[in-house]
Amino acid sequence: MPTYVVRARDAKGNPKREKITADSPVEARTALREKGLFVQELTEDRGLVEKLSTFDLQDIQTALTSVTVKDKAVFSRQFAVLINAGVALVRGLGVLSDQCPNPKLKKALQEISADVQQGTNLSDAMRKHPQCFDGLYVSMVQAGEVGGVLDEVMNRLAKLLEDVARLQNQIKSAMTYPVAVGSIAVLIFLGMCMFLLPIFANIFDELGADLPPFTAFMIGISNFLRSPYVLILVAILVVLVFAYRQYYKTRVGRETMDRFFLRMPLFGDLIQKTATARFCRTFGALSRSGVPILTSLEIVRDTAGNQVIANAVDEARKEVQTGGMISLALQREKIFPIMAIQMISIGEETGEIDTMLMKVADFYEDEVEQAVKALTSILEPIMIVILGGMVGSILVAMYLPIFGIMDAIK
Repeated sequence: MPTYVVRARDAKGNPKREKITADSPVEARTALREKGLFVQELTEDRGLVEKLSTFDLQDIQTALTSVTVKDKAVFSRQFAVLINAGVALVRGLGVLSDQCPNPKLKKALQEISADVQQGTNLSDAMRKHPQCFDGLYVSMVQAGEVGGVLDEVMNRLAKLLEDVARLQNQIKSAMTYPVAVGSIAVLIFLGMCMFLLPIFANIFDELGADLPPFTAFMIGISNFLRSPYVLILVAILVVLVFAYRQYYKTRVGRETMDRFFLRMPLFGDLIQKTATARFCRTFGALSRSGVPILTSLEIVRDTAGNQVIANAVDEARKEVQTGGMISLALQREKIFPIMAIQMISIGEETGEIDTMLMKVADFYEDEVEQAVKALTSILEPIMIVILGGMVGSILVAMYLPIFGIMDAIK
């Protein structure tokens, strides 16, 4: 009788992980359901020899592949078209899994299709694959199933994911140039320090030239970079990065750093506008799809990407639980722009909060686009100056002693 490793949640939502022995996966799921556990993942616990005998490089590729926002957007759009055309869920999932280029999403769709064929709801089947379909996606699919408007919900999901992907691409495009120029500048500086400066240093030693302080300083940097002591510097940097990541994993550390990011010059305003657009777009899509408001706020809180903003959304959720208004809670937290809060307040008063949220999202996505263009225009000359300064410092360090030697010859 095979043994299965189970990842599940109890009635309170607490994660559970245990092993169960059963004749089949269906029997195992039934037994766990009777114990009050909601199964998220169930895999057969195989022995080491069996695992080695079935070792496949494709499994490694699947594990290392990530499902991007674009992958989910394309799937949602195609799935909506198939549902609207009257294609059965199982048939549609099978068609999309056959043509899916992403191996991880392909495997998930095959397993989802098998679960749906056995009578499982589409949303419950998707919930077993959190790496492919997050809580936002599953909740909207569930609302579409309950309301009988799954094709409309899939279209909304596709539009939401396409907007998110476009926003991410705008930010990435803004950071590509400074990162590329900065990396090139550092590589050129290190190359000239480690290979070019030592040649001139030997020439100066043979000529017996008196080195200017700046040249001596740059040669000292060159000697340090070519010495074993540079490994100590690398080790310190690695330790600092590790310590930062561990600190960021704590709630206090995450709140501190995220609050600092929101207050950063140049980037802080961009982060705030991006978070506002994401909050309004996600919350509006959930509300329009029929997801309960408290559930929507929980999902938005968990997908905020910034702990300070997540705390503000959580305060809004608590305000709604006590009969209050979302806009009042957000206004007290002083995280979102005043205009966004006022428009949300108008939406609450008129009962058209989902429509107003979408308008706010459109406005701030345009604001992000303009902010990205402005940031790029500012960073370009700054990076050019940094690159010129790093290369120029090497050249100045090499030519200063030459000028001294020429004066001595005259």
